[in-house]
Amino acid sequence: MKTFKYLAFILLISLSVSCGPNSGQKKNYFSIKTNAVKGNISVDQTLKLSIENKKGHTLDSVTYTLSGTPIESSFDLKNYKLGKHSLEATVYFNGEEKEMVGSSITILNDQSPKLFKYEIINEYPHDITSYTQGLEFYNGKLYESTGQYKESKLRQVDYKTGEVIQNINLADAYFGEGITILDDKIYQLTWRAGMGFVYDVNSLEKLSSFKYGKSKEGWGLTYHDGKIYKSDGTENIWLLNPETLVEDDKIQVYTNKGKIIGINEMEWIDGTIYANRYQKDGVAIINPKNGAVIGVIDFTPLKKKVTQHKGLDVLNGIAYNPETKTIFVTGKRWDKLFEVKIIEE
Repeated sequence: MKTFKYLAFILLISLSVSCGPNSGQKKNYFSIKTNAVKGNISVDQTLKLSIENKKGHTLDSVTYTLSGTPIESSFDLKNYKLGKHSLEATVYFNGEEKEMVGSSITILNDQSPKLFKYEIINEYPHDITSYTQGLEFYNGKLYESTGQYKESKLRQVDYKTGEVIQNINLADAYFGEGITILDDKIYQLTWRAGMGFVYDVNSLEKLSSFKYGKSKEGWGLTYHDGKIYKSDGTENIWLLNPETLVEDDKIQVYTNKGKIIGINEMEWIDGTIYANRYQKDGVAIINPKNGAVIGVIDFTPLKKKVTQHKGLDVLNGIAYNPETKTIFVTGKRWDKLFEVKIIEE
């Protein structure tokens, strides 16, 4: 009998709590309405928001956020980043109640990418065994990172002759990826180990290592104006603090049609990011402020100009030489390095 009374007492308490005014039960009285078409909206439009009031409650006020940033019910998107964003509203109603509702929108670019051509200025020898992942000029010298387990390297090369000036091999457990250089330090990614390395640019001595945070894999790196840009194989390009190497922010790479994934080796050129795409023999030109693909370069014909062999793979490796003001590109296990000039169609 005592057991029965005890259970009845617990049940009574549970019912009184669950039926109380602050029970936290999901209400679903409201939903967010937007002018996005199937969730998509162009960056040149004004986002217009309203609340669908399913039960006819008296609304006191509504506040909105877009990816955590407070916005008004009419919001101009022209200076906003592209990509998928969370949309939330807090609805205050009936004098003292409130409900939080969520949705999402995808902001697309308002223009299709421009098409660019290229002109070959010079061809130089390149190590046919190098599975090129990163390419970078620094103080007139060319540095290269290569991939594949048990084959990954970091090296300085004479780009005119192909001669290897300095070389270090990564441990067999690491698959080398992209590099960037600043303040006489080389930053090198690895693919799936969740770790990158820092080297002295002159001796190639390893100075330290760092772990990834939000960006799970290492693909490409570039640097400009106090920020390191890191790709991870998705549509995301992460902005890293160069002191802590923590991902402070990100952009998402989008066209006027949708996202572009497989962002790989990157290079900062004339205020834009040039990015190889994995398994594509082309380069996307990206606006680093909002992630918009503003141009595309088709380098497909270059692959036919190198020695055809079983291990030949796609275009990867792009570097800007500030001394010549020209761009250098190569590929995975290509025996040539091409110096090119970009031409708008």
